[in-house]
Amino acid sequence: MPKITYAKAGVNIEREELAIKPICRWMEKTFKFREGKTGEVINDIGSFANVIDMGGFGLAMCMDGVGSKVLVAQELEKYDTIGIDLVAMNVNDLICIGAEPIAMVDYIAAKQIDADIIRDIGIGIYEGAKLAQVAVIGGETATMSEIINGVENRGFDIAGTAIGIVQKDKIITGEDINAGDAVLGFASSGIHSNGLTLARKVIPKTMWMKLLNPTRIYVKDVMNLIEEYNVNGMVHGLSHITGGGVRNLNRTTELGFYLDNMPEPQMIFKKIQELADISDHEMYKTFNMGIGLCAIVDESIADEIIEKYGNSREYGSGYIRRIGSVVKDPGIKIVKNDEEIKI
Repeated sequence: MPKITYAKAGVNIEREELAIKPICRWMEKTFKFREGKTGEVINDIGSFANVIDMGGFGLAMCMDGVGSKVLVAQELEKYDTIGIDLVAMNVNDLICIGAEPIAMVDYIAAKQIDADIIRDIGIGIYEGAKLAQVAVIGGETATMSEIINGVENRGFDIAGTAIGIVQKDKIITGEDINAGDAVLGFASSGIHSNGLTLARKVIPKTMWMKLLNPTRIYVKDVMNLIEEYNVNGMVHGLSHITGGGVRNLNRTTELGFYLDNMPEPQMIFKKIQELADISDHEMYKTFNMGIGLCAIVDESIADEIIEKYGNSREYGSGYIRRIGSVVKDPGIKIVKNDEEIKI
């Protein structure tokens, strides 16, 4: 197979980033509509979630979907895990600003409504909500036969919006990140819900069940981390490693990152790279490569966190590991086999 990139597969992250800038400028103009009122916007657009002022607390909000992972579910006719991904993609964003997720709503658009498919999607949403301890308080289902295609007549797309609560003086913005801070990585469960447009073009369908492994939900672990170690502001930043791979760390600070202890990627990533002859650079800027979420913490507490939580009873040895540190020079460098990869 000739060399392939995420952009050649159909998803150009750089182009998306450029396209987002003008719409963000229009959205930011709407902030003035709530100035001096309940619901005044607290943060700028650009973080994993935003917060509005509710007087005694901040209300955080975000939304996301699961991308072309829905096509894998449709092809395999297995729908009971995709709802876990939907919850995960939203709540994992909320916790990155220190908010506790509390509720969600979902949206399902389908080529035609199939009660069995909708039921199975609902089962997954329930399982994800149980893991995240959120209530799913409503949603919307739409038949869009002229818009949704998908696989045969099983086409659908799903998205969700989640809300969380956070003390206004405890919002994690990344502004406290300093050179020398430790970067801790939480192990992923596999490909999660990003890079599937590329993976589907590479991985044979006999292996697609591996692509359906649900996105890991980090709510419980991150909430415990914040409760125990952020009393004195020692948790400086959090980053959900989704589309764009470890470049998501750039959303937390203008400082740089030197990642010299990344884990050995799971077999699914090795297979993708092997079958398509993809460079290390392209792999790390597209996939999570074994790390689904990062915590940037004061160096003084890093070893204690790893000793206490690094070997999870639920997920096993190496669940949390030190993967690198914050440096002064902007950009991200990954060390692999004694060579530096600039992302």
